[in-house]
Amino acid sequence: MTKKRLKSVALATSLTLLALACLSLSSCSNIDLGLDSETSNATVDDKKSTATTIDNTITLEQITEDVSYLASDELKGRDNFTLDIRHAADFIAKRFNEVGLTTAKSAPNFKQQYSVQRITPNTLTVEINGQAISSELLSMATTKTEFSWHSNAQENNQPVNMVMIGEDDNMRKSLRELNNQGGQHLVLLHPKHEESFKRYQSYFAQGLTKLVTKNATEQGGVIVMALTDISKAKTFSVKGNATVTDTTLSNVVGILPGKSRANEVVLYSAHYDHLGIKPSIDDTSNSQSQTPTEIYNGADDDASGVSAIINLANHFAQMGNNERTLMFAAFSAEEIGGFGSRHFSTHVEPTSITAMINIEMIGKPAMFGDGTVWMTGMDRSNLGEQLNQALAPQNLKVYADPYPKQNLFYRSDNATLARLGVPAHSFSSTQLDKDQHYHQVTDDINSLNLPSMLQVIKMLAIATTPLVDGSITPSRIDPNKVKRNGLIY
Repeated sequence: MTKKRLKSVALATSLTLLALACLSLSSCSNIDLGLDSETSNATVDDKKSTATTIDNTITLEQITEDVSYLASDELKGRDNFTLDIRHAADFIAKRFNEVGLTTAKSAPNFKQQYSVQRITPNTLTVEINGQAISSELLSMATTKTEFSWHSNAQENNQPVNMVMIGEDDNMRKSLRELNNQGGQHLVLLHPKHEESFKRYQSYFAQGLTKLVTKNATEQGGVIVMALTDISKAKTFSVKGNATVTDTTLSNVVGILPGKSRANEVVLYSAHYDHLGIKPSIDDTSNSQSQTPTEIYNGADDDASGVSAIINLANHFAQMGNNERTLMFAAFSAEEIGGFGSRHFSTHVEPTSITAMINIEMIGKPAMFGDGTVWMTGMDRSNLGEQLNQALAPQNLKVYADPYPKQNLFYRSDNATLARLGVPAHSFSSTQLDKDQHYHQVTDDINSLNLPSMLQVIKMLAIATTPLVDGSITPSRIDPNKVKRNGLIY
């Protein structure tokens, strides 16, 4: 980015701080949720100056500092599999330590490492009834490095399922069912579906990313698609292989131990990965520019959420009223399939998690006004109702997801824990239908409304205090009513 842009960031931050000085945060500015730091010799003025309040534990200055660094050009968009995301993890771990969190057994030095495999297709050949199918009409999604199928061979350890998707069949539904089943499938696809086939072909060609687990092989599989007018396959021969690259990623996890109910956990989370960089359309081979790329800074998505959990951790650490244990998790790999939260879920006992507050894109005002927030899956547990009871004295509320057709309940890390029965919901303020910066290089610090973001974080602190002190316990989510992840792609 240019120096002019860096100056504009500094100017925007200064103006925001100035604006806050003149802003009376509605219903939040005079709230004192803390315990007085009172001593026997303290004067009235001393008590006021040392009191722990929401206004001095969650400040615009610190939020601005945190989100500005996470969304800075220095981190180059925090793409997974880069050094830049490691620098972001180092920063989050440093902040967790500064606010007084302790490490978890699965996350020494606050880093919870896990392995993923990037599986990239190489070669694929298909013969049906002795007729070779052109490579342009083939596509595959595979979690296996190599496979060979023959209709007249009996040595296959796993049977091959032959599927015909006809002219009038629902291609997407059929593939989703195969994906949920796992196993090995040869799909003959009617030419009518050519347009949809090309989209899947392009997607599968990018390869798959899979979490490395002990039973990953058993749960995976292969889908081979052939776009053909052959409707009956008497014989077939299929061979394919893929390249597998193992990579290590990290979640950042910190704990604030509870007191009387330490075995019950309230989880605050956000994802810290984003989309990285892309070549600039203005670049040429002769360019002398020192920044030959455009950066997806991901200020709203989701540096805003990570900044929120850091500052909520600071708030509750200073308040000292957490009867329950509080866990703060910054997940990686959300943008490529939610693998960070999936790995995390294997290192916690789901029944011990009272609720999950997943914070996703709170940097801009919601359709309900500045400082407002909404949650996904309001009807799946009574958490929203309980939070609103806590907010009622302040004339505040958490709204229901205004975009139900977008299936946002399944589009962030909360879904992984919800599948295990945890009352896990995402909290956001984004106007997804109008946000021109979503997944664009313009999602930078200048696009945020920081005073509104501050109000949202304070509101979440107020709303979740009864969770923290053990006053409320939300109902569990029925895992049987939560859609599963696919086993292949």
